[in-house]
Amino acid sequence: MVKKICVFGSGSFGTAMATLVARNDPLADVVILTRREDVQRGINVAHKNPTHCSEFTLSRNIRATTNSEDALRNASVIVHAIPLQSTEQFLDDVIDHIPRLGEIVFVSTSKGIETETLELPCHLLERVLYRQKEKSRRRTNVKLAYLSGPTFAKQLINETPSGAVMAARTMALSRKACGYFASPSFRCYPSTDVVGVCVGGALKNVVAILAGGLEGMGFGVNAVALLVTRGCREMTRIGIAMGASATTLGGLAGVGDLMLTCLGADSRNKAVGFAVASEDKSVAEVLESRAASLAGVAEGVATAPAAAKLCDELKVDAPIFKACDQILKGKITTKEALHRCMTLPVRPDAPLRRKGFVKRTLFAHVVTAGLAVFVSKRRSKGKKEGKDV
Repeated sequence: MVKKICVFGSGSFGTAMATLVARNDPLADVVILTRREDVQRGINVAHKNPTHCSEFTLSRNIRATTNSEDALRNASVIVHAIPLQSTEQFLDDVIDHIPRLGEIVFVSTSKGIETETLELPCHLLERVLYRQKEKSRRRTNVKLAYLSGPTFAKQLINETPSGAVMAARTMALSRKACGYFASPSFRCYPSTDVVGVCVGGALKNVVAILAGGLEGMGFGVNAVALLVTRGCREMTRIGIAMGASATTLGGLAGVGDLMLTCLGADSRNKAVGFAVASEDKSVAEVLESRAASLAGVAEGVATAPAAAKLCDELKVDAPIFKACDQILKGKITTKEALHRCMTLPVRPDAPLRRKGFVKRTLFAHVVTAGLAVFVSKRRSKGKKEGKDV
């Protein structure tokens, strides 16, 4: 049988993921599930995505559809490239069409922290796919993996040498998932540190907003290097408190992705920070302008307030992440945030420790699980009452 791979999402990264798996297996039937009819028509007729990465001609074994039943019929691999804040609603609409027979490898590329439940992608997807209340909707045959690293979409498509980490609960599954993406131009490293990969992918976007702010204020690489290094320190501190490995956060899924997002010209999060610091516009105006131009979602905007809340619950000191939250809420300017961080008391750069790790981790899981149940119930109640929750 011809292998069928379904890609959720037709944005830049969904298009890049479809390109990677289609290039690896020219005989595979790669189907992009999109909500846009113009994208469906453009890919199926002209072999180009008219809204994202439109300068590239896509492989002939890539097609698109707006019909989730058609996209998922007989699929054995799913690649999820939907923004995290939209993930639960998206999956709720398509979950009944995921095949019940056979093992389904589900690779998520979503990055961020869910704003209400404070869940990482691994927590949210496991809850939605494995612990649905309705037994008929559970998908125990879905095997989850998470891909993250320093990867701009267009450079993946044009075969710039790149690399990322693929994390799953077992090394066997991680290696299997790597096989769908690895190629001479793309290194895919297997890992079992699911939390570490998700933490790195989420938090680097917050630091990138501040990196854009520094550039928008006219500061040079000294300032950016200071921010990126201390931001990596805070990111690692948060990750360890959640059960991640410092090794993961010091690799491609952590510092590697952080460097790309903070220094790369194509960074959406950096662009938001630059616009807020250099233009006489509010955060809302900047985001509205980006949405109108289809510039793509800057995940760090939603992640920053969630990260600040998470740091409070974990009792982790993270002034850089809290500063970004305050900027995005309009409580302080980028200049004021910089002054606050630069005038903090200087303390010894002590080794990162797991002191109190078990207690903090258990507390974090209990809180996120409780919030997830509460939010899920509230959303279900709202749907029954016909409200938009």
